[in-house]
Amino acid sequence: MVILGIDGSLRCTGWAVLEGTRTAARAKAWGTIPMAANAPHSACLLAIRETVDGLLARGRPEAVSMEEGFFAKNARTAMILGEVRGVVISCAAAAGVPIFGYSPRDAKQAVTGWGAAGKEQVGKMVMALFGLRERPPEDACDALALAYCHLQSNRLLPPQAL
Repeated sequence: MVILGIDGSLRCTGWAVLEGTRTAARAKAWGTIPMAANAPHSACLLAIRETVDGLLARGRPEAVSMEEGFFAKNARTAMILGEVRGVVISCAAAAGVPIFGYSPRDAKQAVTGWGAAGKEQVGKMVMALFGLRERPPEDACDALALAYCHLQSNRLLPPQAL
């Protein structure tokens, strides 16, 4: 199974393409979509759309795994993350690829065995799980963890229509 993991953020979205099964997985590619702090909001969303469309076309994933929506104390942050999620969901829907949502706790649990693991632990386990020599950028590590979480969940249908 090929999974596209997305860790959405306006200024640095992480992405990862993972191939494998519950017992053996390989990180095929990963990276980030970095944007300058002064880049217009619309330009950031466009860059995310173009990158995700390209990843869906080239990688031909069978599923997209991303963070579920969450409640944030800062309404502006929640709105921006919702817009990023909307772009990714729209890209996947246009490509006919099902979207699965997981909590950060679920992704950490899948990779480290502990849902409250820190970023450093997640990074080290991502390196160990996929035999990587160098630690990917933090947002790419999170995207790898989200993709791996989907492989481990063995879910066939989205829990909700996204």
